[in-house]
Amino acid sequence: MLVLTRKSQEAVVVGSADDVERMLKVTVLGIYGGKVKLGFEAATDILVHRWEIWERIRSDNGVQAPEGSPST
Repeated sequence: MLVLTRKSQEAVVVGSADDVERMLKVTVLGIYGGKVKLGFEAATDILVHRWEIWERIRSDNGVQAPEGSPST
């Protein structure tokens, strides 16, 4: 697991440095008490889900979550 510290309005990009297009950009939009508001920018062909939704989709398709994955 990669752990990063970001301030408000700072971002993280997921994708290969060799490719001009990024796969996913996550920006910290705000920090309010114990909650962080994130913004996600991805190509239209990349789906972005909350973890619990992703798990439900996988289980509905008969796929088990990877070992060591957080549970809901």
